[in-house]
Amino acid sequence: MKKGQLLAASAAALLFGLGTQIAQADDQADAKAGAAKNVILFIGDGMGVSEVTAARYYQYGARGRMNFDKLGSTGYQTTWSLKPGEGPNYEVDYAPDSASTGTMWATGKKTIDERISQGPSSAIDVPGKNLRTVLEVFQAKGKRVGNVSTAEITDATPAVLNAKISIRGCQAPKDMGLCPTETKAKGGLGSIAEQTVDHKVDVVLGGGKGRFDDAGGAIAGGVDDGKTVVQSAERQGYKVIGSKGQLERLKASDMPVLGLFNASNMTTEWTGPQAIPGDGVKAHECETGHRPNNEPSLQLMTEKAIELLQGKRGFFLQVEGASIDKQDHAANACGQIGETVAFDRAIGVALKFQEENPDTLIIVTADHSHTSQIVAEDSSGTGNPTGYSDNLITKDGQVMRVTYGTAGGPGPVATPPSQQHTGAVVPIWAKGPGASAILGTTDHTDLFDILQGK
Repeated sequence: MKKGQLLAASAAALLFGLGTQIAQADDQADAKAGAAKNVILFIGDGMGVSEVTAARYYQYGARGRMNFDKLGSTGYQTTWSLKPGEGPNYEVDYAPDSASTGTMWATGKKTIDERISQGPSSAIDVPGKNLRTVLEVFQAKGKRVGNVSTAEITDATPAVLNAKISIRGCQAPKDMGLCPTETKAKGGLGSIAEQTVDHKVDVVLGGGKGRFDDAGGAIAGGVDDGKTVVQSAERQGYKVIGSKGQLERLKASDMPVLGLFNASNMTTEWTGPQAIPGDGVKAHECETGHRPNNEPSLQLMTEKAIELLQGKRGFFLQVEGASIDKQDHAANACGQIGETVAFDRAIGVALKFQEENPDTLIIVTADHSHTSQIVAEDSSGTGNPTGYSDNLITKDGQVMRVTYGTAGGPGPVATPPSQQHTGAVVPIWAKGPGASAILGTTDHTDLFDILQGK
């Protein structure tokens, strides 16, 4: 072996040994700490490695670091789902949706796309078996539970914790035409909105007011037959709010709380042009301050949820940065990056809480990967990416080209067709009791046990 090769091998061995020592130290710390009292799960929807990197480079520069980077344990998770079939051996779907991936960590089981905390079946319109969720596990232990999202709170990722239904689109009473056998009138659990309030979740914050009020239609069947879901929530003791000011004034005695701050998805933090083919949009900075003052930030919602949920027995909280995915679909780099930065600030809230409450486990991951990629900004002609591109001026004062290339067909230049998810593994970070369980490569289904400290 040559001298250079010997040095490289020695360095690699040293790094491997150091990594092993760190992992062993983490394991020892976990064992000493015991199971976490509080568990906070952050889900960046569609937030693959590229999405995090683009946000880091744009906002903080190449040498900058985010709150993500303060989480000591890192790994990867596989996200594959199943295809409908007769079973029990279902075919693999390598590029999943948010319903099947959310079901994985919520229940520890694989399922088909579109499915919310139900098992697989022969077809999308054939309901599967209802599965127990991790939120229900924590409720049974006497912990307070919370669900926060910048999407409609009935969207797939938040829904998997407190609903069980065959098709993710059955979000409100008026949407139940897609799930005709699962209405309360037919003896089912009802729409996702109905199940959200029936589940007695202590803190529910997000968008989607239109799924709960008159626009969502009247409940069919059960004790609230003919009423709206908001009326059902109020009957069950929920304090229903709809503004940032009302959120700020909440006290623990106000629980349970249903906060709905937009008729649909909540407004993005940043805005900017959609990507275009060829060289892409001329180099620019993003427009910040896009969110209306009456809508709370994800950071504030997270802060208030933690404040309300604290108690002797601890709590479980899921926080979703939902529009990273939605802006990725729209090939809007500024919208996507702004939501990732906002998500990172919410993580900062949890890290600050953990400093004073070390018995808190924080886990951050994504449900699936997405399309955006950082490519060479100085390419031209045949070297250009074939998809849609935007050029952003980063914190370094340099141009970063972000490109999107998973949509089918050329589409109108100003309106690229919706980009597709990708099947790549997603990053996962953790800090606190049990954090070392995420080291290496695991699967989304493993999170069900990891969250419980098993």
